[in-house]
Amino acid sequence: MQELLYLVHRIPYPPNKGDKIRSYHILKHLSKNHRIHLGTFIDDERDWEYVEKLKEICSETCFVKLHPKISRIRSLSGMVTNQPLTLPYYRDEVLQKWVNNILDTRHIKNILVFSSAMAQYAKESCSTHCVIDFVDVDSDKWKQYSKTKPWPLSWLYQRESRLLLEYERKIARAFDASTFVSETESEFFKKLAPETAAKVTYFNNGVNAEYFSPEKANTSPYQSNTDTLVFTGAMDYWANIDAVEWFTHSIFPLIRTQLPSIEFYIVGSRPSARVTALSSFPGVTVTGSVEDIRPYIAHATLVVVPLRIARGIQNKVLEAMAMAKTVIASPQAAEGIRAIHCQELFVEHNEQYFADRIVTQIKDGPNMIVGNAARTRILEDYSWSKILNQVDKLLLQEKTSTTDTECLNSIQDLSTS
Repeated sequence: MQELLYLVHRIPYPPNKGDKIRSYHILKHLSKNHRIHLGTFIDDERDWEYVEKLKEICSETCFVKLHPKISRIRSLSGMVTNQPLTLPYYRDEVLQKWVNNILDTRHIKNILVFSSAMAQYAKESCSTHCVIDFVDVDSDKWKQYSKTKPWPLSWLYQRESRLLLEYERKIARAFDASTFVSETESEFFKKLAPETAAKVTYFNNGVNAEYFSPEKANTSPYQSNTDTLVFTGAMDYWANIDAVEWFTHSIFPLIRTQLPSIEFYIVGSRPSARVTALSSFPGVTVTGSVEDIRPYIAHATLVVVPLRIARGIQNKVLEAMAMAKTVIASPQAAEGIRAIHCQELFVEHNEQYFADRIVTQIKDGPNMIVGNAARTRILEDYSWSKILNQVDKLLLQEKTSTTDTECLNSIQDLSTS
């Protein structure tokens, strides 16, 4: 078995949110043929209980506690060093020493970095093949955030977007391969960093279609028999907060004028105060964390995904499609997903169209044709076993010849430029 260093910005277990779903399935797949050395952060106290689970999968591990408040303060040092704030946020001496020791004492053939923030820990050598899974173009997320915030946050987020893109481009030049979550995302990055295009590729997110199956027996969690709309996701994440606020304020009232008894459920962990406040609106329920989201998806009339800020592929869309549900999504939420509008899901561009589509779908009755077509699409294109074979091929590639720019004594130098 070859030895592989895997660096992840958040513990890849349990697979209960977007990035952790992808990082976990990568880990699980690669552990079949590699001795994995895992270095990662834990930013949620509840996740410490899963450390032993990952130790069973990995050869050696380093788990570092990340204190969000302390990290935010530490990130401000980037203002002095002209760095993206993301880098000092995730900088830690304990993890760096552990990585250095692994690279100095083990025969590491491959380094796989998950997210740009972790590239600062990897050291380049003549024999180590370095691959980064950017997942999304994070710099563009900050650009999108800047458009929704007042000054000075708008200025700060624009700064982060600009500096993080510079860093992403440097990583892509120095690493042997860069991957993204969809073809759309990889093509977008190639336009931003054309000098790296030859080394940029993608592999989609997958879905456990057996777990997210319409055939699973689920008892309805809803207390009434009225039509129900559901949105699922981590509800402390800004993009999700913005989505449910927009839907509740601007779309849901349009629907209730024609369907006054309809209900909207917001299902997900750690709802922020702004999300919790939405439960005061007629017909809106905020559940907080639930043991299993599948019953909420299975027994909803429709699944809505009104994201206005998004990059990459939305797992919440894939999971609902896998359960043969009709999904009404914004263009941002549907981006990167191979699905045909009006046949496998519905994509609506503004408040009125979104509301009209929902009203039409409910008045016409459940659309089993669209739901069944959605699940077929998932089975054909979004199976983890098929998708992750592409990662194997990437790791089997020979190390690329380096240019002068890439001939760095350490990729760590990227974080101090």
